[in-house]
Amino acid sequence: MTAIEKYLARHADRARWPIASGDTAGITQAVVIPVMAERDTLFATIDSLAGDGTDELDRTLIVCVVNNRAGAACLEENQATLRRLRRLMESGGPLRLACVDASSPGSELPGDGGVGLARKIGMDWALAVLVRNGSTRGALVCLDADTRVQPGYLRAIREALSRESAWAAVVDYAHPIDLSPAEAAAIVCYETYLRYHVLGLRLAGSPYAFHTIGSAMACRADAYAAVSGMKPRQAGEDFYFLQALAKTGPVALIHDTVVHPSARPSDRVPFGTGARVRRHLAGAEDEYRLYDPRGYVFLRDWLLEVETRPDAGPNFLLEKAGPLRAFLETRRFMDIWPRLQANSRDSRQTLRQFHRWFDGFTTIKCLHYLRDNGFPLVKSFDALAFLASEMDLPLPELGPGIEHDLERQKAVLWRLRDWAASDPGPRGIA
Repeated sequence: MTAIEKYLARHADRARWPIASGDTAGITQAVVIPVMAERDTLFATIDSLAGDGTDELDRTLIVCVVNNRAGAACLEENQATLRRLRRLMESGGPLRLACVDASSPGSELPGDGGVGLARKIGMDWALAVLVRNGSTRGALVCLDADTRVQPGYLRAIREALSRESAWAAVVDYAHPIDLSPAEAAAIVCYETYLRYHVLGLRLAGSPYAFHTIGSAMACRADAYAAVSGMKPRQAGEDFYFLQALAKTGPVALIHDTVVHPSARPSDRVPFGTGARVRRHLAGAEDEYRLYDPRGYVFLRDWLLEVETRPDAGPNFLLEKAGPLRAFLETRRFMDIWPRLQANSRDSRQTLRQFHRWFDGFTTIKCLHYLRDNGFPLVKSFDALAFLASEMDLPLPELGPGIEHDLERQKAVLWRLRDWAASDPGPRGIA
């Protein structure tokens, strides 16, 4: 039994949520879309997928997982979405559609189920179809029901994942900013925060320096099984999924196409785009604060010591850790590091094991520790100026008054997008 067959046998609960689809012969890649109360946006997203050529559409299955928990207020809307999907599937159009009913009474998600479980259901079914068609390296693509894609999107992902070294990928993204001033300010602020953090990780030399957005990620079918699939979390499933993929292979950065996630406020999950936009619009907190950029410099300096001295003892590396030392001690680095060395064949494997331990989540915990112990959040544009200076990246728009100048903030965001698009990648642990 192959690793994929073992995964499907042990971890894929397909019987509980059957799939409705037409003929799936010839399918070698799939796009999975969780749908909850998104009738107004889902079909525009599907229409945008139709912008790819016939060859791409012929090989692609689009799996819509319409979902809610029991008693959800969106049940009626979801039922209408299912009816429209079924009509569309019967119409014989250019798209090869499938849907999973995780909405109707008796088929709902469990009380602790959320978008992670919905993604998992769809990706498990898509994996089964790809394996049946012999496409064990085919692309499994995550998209959201409120995210538009560009023509060539499917081809760009397929080509990126067809390269010999490819394992997983993240796609460039850009939220719409042609909105009301209040909404534009909220999403520009949030996307700036996201890009600042990835830029800081890039400065630090972290293998986890990539964005983790659910509607902008993809992997090979065999990679999906290798990390035991998507975790059924209510939120943050994208972060943990990509982190697991980065621990097992290269993560490509796709710049040939861009996805456009929604900038709408939402209270469906406790964090992420919708929650941050809603919080910004409510004005409950000062959103113009970012991690102290010196934290990324501390990380860079210490990670460089680890990379260049993998044979050093833990005391030496702790002495070189500066302000990170107290955090590392709370993580039992004195015990962990010798164990990593002892269980590694050579220094290269020591470093691979180290980066699996000091992963993306631990990096965020480290930044939080610094925030709470002498390095509090700083003003957003001061933080950006410091980081840009460290990386020799020009930001002429910065200066007095930018906090109240939305157009200059947009110009800064465009520069951050351009810098991200110039990053060749890949990331992950080779």
